[in-house]
Amino acid sequence: MPSPSTSTIPGAPPGARLLLRLLAVLAVVLGTALAGPAPEARAAVTLTRVTGFGTNPGALTMYVYRPATLPAHPPVVVALHGCTQNAQVYADHSGLPQLADRAGFLLVLAETGTANNASKCFNWFQAGDNRRGQGEALSVRQMVSHAVTARGADPRRVYVTGLSAGGAMTAVMLAAYPDVFSAGAVVAGLPYDCTRDSSPYTCMNPGVDRSPADWAQRVRDAHPSYTGPWPRTAIWYGDQDTTVVPRNATELRDQWTAVHGLPQTPTRTTTIGPNGTRQEQYLAADGTVAVEVDRVPGIGHGTPVDPGTGAEQCGSTGAPYFLDSICSSLWIARFFGLDTTGPGDPGPGDPDPGGGAACWTASNYAHVQAGRATTSGGYTYATGSGQNMGLYNTFVTHTLKESPTGYFTLADAGCP
Repeated sequence: MPSPSTSTIPGAPPGARLLLRLLAVLAVVLGTALAGPAPEARAAVTLTRVTGFGTNPGALTMYVYRPATLPAHPPVVVALHGCTQNAQVYADHSGLPQLADRAGFLLVLAETGTANNASKCFNWFQAGDNRRGQGEALSVRQMVSHAVTARGADPRRVYVTGLSAGGAMTAVMLAAYPDVFSAGAVVAGLPYDCTRDSSPYTCMNPGVDRSPADWAQRVRDAHPSYTGPWPRTAIWYGDQDTTVVPRNATELRDQWTAVHGLPQTPTRTTTIGPNGTRQEQYLAADGTVAVEVDRVPGIGHGTPVDPGTGAEQCGSTGAPYFLDSICSSLWIARFFGLDTTGPGDPGPGDPDPGGGAACWTASNYAHVQAGRATTSGGYTYATGSGQNMGLYNTFVTHTLKESPTGYFTLADAGCP
């Protein structure tokens, strides 16, 4: 992720400005080396450019992908491309537009360019762009406002995801605008405000080790007056990444679990997808997954995709930084609660393959649809026992045991 641009941090001393200029030169060289030959401009997905969405202090470009069929007040997913990429490349290869068609959400793609950064990176490392109410962060926020006011999107269901510099900018948006984004997914990105006292390249590799409390305070400092719920956060990493090293996944985990007041030991760990991606989940008191870490084996720096036409496949490897492994966009949509098919989650009538015929592991949504649970006031209750299973949605998962017939009890610790 080549990052620093020719812009300087406002108020920086002359020595710091010189250092940033030198880093900018390195960024151009590194960006060229990492990118390889530029992909041919071929548009597989039709995007609509949107102008006049706000004052746009970060000088970004807004694009929208609108599925042919949308609910009256659709959710919004904001996507932020990586360095050397653009909105069209990210749309064509990430698989997000296909998921928008399937799950019914409005896809907003923000784009930066060489006028902002020589390597077309979002300026996640610059104070003028990574703070609430200014620069690129405010431009992205204005895109969301436009999607809500001009296109009727649901302001309560706004999500953000991105790769590399776009992943780091995703962390920026979650920290600076926790009142706007319900959840986000950082793909090969970095903890928020790492560059407050470290260089961008040190943050990227070898990474910076700070205490969870320190990382969490940096998030709180981004919006000191905020007292509402914090966004849920998913973190995706290739375990062979040498550009933004996997240490950053651990530091991101430390940052967001501490923000949520959770320990750094996962509540549960499993493997998902065709390549055995290790998924660690950190559950809040109500059973929701507050933080999730997905460590993808055998890949380097990029967005994990799984080309094909299968139900759990998406994306294309036809451009740099889209790596054949697992359809991360599908699992991210599930984490957001947008993909109700629940990939990897047994369906409403499927017994737990690890247990007997009287045990089912599924999302609360699937349990209710199958009659194993009921919903009231936004919460889910096991049929028969009446046990509270947490919020009614697709990302809270429980195992239920049926004994006798029609009487269900929670069996997360094990089901014979």
